[in-house]
Amino acid sequence: MSEERMQILQMLEDGKITADEATTLLRALSGGQQKSSAGKSPLPNAENRFLRVRVADLETNKVKVNVTLPMGLLGAGLRMAERFAPELAGFDMQDLEEMLTSGASGKIVEVTDEEDNELVEVYVE
Repeated sequence: MSEERMQILQMLEDGKITADEATTLLRALSGGQQKSSAGKSPLPNAENRFLRVRVADLETNKVKVNVTLPMGLLGAGLRMAERFAPELAGFDMQDLEEMLTSGASGKIVEVTDEEDNELVEVYVE
């Protein structure tokens, strides 16, 4: 079983995502693997790049969420990021997608949630 599938199943087991979200991610992963084998990818070099979402407590700096997704799962990953960080709902996801398709790498988003005392970071690796 692939590492990505194991991560999705672990998030489901930990209660970080619902069964419906896990199903969507697993289907997208299967579809992404089929597309990769056909040589078509929605993003340039997507098979070699990953989207990482990290949520840490501001006081303790303890990481609460650390999710890495293949770029082929961009849409599902962005929906997950919104779930863990509701303040991202107001963020222009179209701008984020443009940054990703332009080949940006490193930290692309950093949001401080004062209410929940969390730091949300999004990286492209």
